Amino acid sequence: MSDQAPLPPNTYDAEPIPEAARDAIDAMLLSGDLFRYTAPQDAPVALLEREFAALMGSKYALAVSSCSAALFLSLKALDLPRDARVLIPAFTFAAVPSSVLHADCLPVLCEVGANYRIDLADFESKLDDDIRAVIISHMRGHTSDMDAILALCDARGIPVVEDAAHSLGTRWHGQNIGTLGRVGCFSFQSYKLVNAGEGGIMITDAADLVARAVIMSGAYEHNWAKHMAGDDPELAAAFARWQNRLPLYNLRLSNLGAAIIRPQLAEIPRRVRNGRANHDYVAARLNESPWLDVPPPLAPEERAPDSIQFNLVGMDDAATSAFAAAAAARGVKVQVFGQSADNARAFWNWRFIPGDVPELPQTREMLMSACDTRLPARLKRPELDLIASALLDAAEEVMGPAAQYGT
Repeated sequence: MSDQAPLPPNTYDAEPIPEAARDAIDAMLLSGDLFRYTAPQDAPVALLEREFAALMGSKYALAVSSCSAALFLSLKALDLPRDARVLIPAFTFAAVPSSVLHADCLPVLCEVGANYRIDLADFESKLDDDIRAVIISHMRGHTSDMDAILALCDARGIPVVEDAAHSLGTRWHGQNIGTLGRVGCFSFQSYKLVNAGEGGIMITDAADLVARAVIMSGAYEHNWAKHMAGDDPELAAAFARWQNRLPLYNLRLSNLGAAIIRPQLAEIPRRVRNGRANHDYVAARLNESPWLDVPPPLAPEERAPDSIQFNLVGMDDAATSAFAAAAAARGVKVQVFGQSADNARAFWNWRFIPGDVPELPQTREMLMSACDTRLPARLKRPELDLIASALLDAAEEVMGPAAQYGT
């Protein structure tokens, strides 16, 4: 019998795909019907769109090839002029500024604080007359102050697009994230709450906006009619208005992707519940260390996390690197956003943005000490303890034992 201590779990393993998805895929493979527009109605992608819209409380949904595609189509559907300036947070994934550029717009970056949320003073100062749209990235599921952001944008008539790639199941004042702005965009990539490998979806209540997005997503000729679940004169008029007037970008989701996603929708409440419990348990343990700090959520926010972010306290660059190495030696991968080589979440690596890299000292400082570790909803308490202990022990190895009160 080995005396070796158990290693933490591989947190990059996904949950098994439900059996119902496998049955649907087998039937689809037998029929060869993989294209969303082959069937006259009720193709798996069309059913997914209706089910997801109902789940979120939105009128319309459009399933596409990725969340990046959804963001791009959202901006195109807003009919922004070429070189329109779009305000985004400086803490997000490189796909967000990329989608802005793909839409022939220019990203403008605002500061993000140590709690991973938008700095409202900097946001308001940059929300000038030249800003034509805003993308709010709820990065890693952290919700910025949407009350303040929406009030500022509504007062100026600026549309808000929610990048909710990490926030499926999160609520703000009890309302689903993704339904607060003009459009909400979600991801079905492998490391998200619902896993199709790739894929995305956008939701909105605006008929004209979704009609434009549907056509540009690749609904050629009159295939847009297959996006109508019933009598909707406003949507029908919008489709007729934009027929043959918009380019086709062909960003459709396939029936295979929809077949994988649909059975997982019923799993969302469990995954949200377990993911939140896992996060909060590990957060409480990490906050016992003077060297680790997990920022609390904002009061109106009910999160649906599948990872944990924490800041290193009092560690210089050498100690930060030593901490990540010590955690890795204990079987826990820690990504330090600003210190991982060529990290796609560090804004200074977005050298495809026109002009010089902006000076964003607050965001830069946060990224240099902000850590990220996955905590899938499937993990059990003993596995969480192994992860938390590895992180706590790594911090103590680098910084020394914490002083005890009364000693």
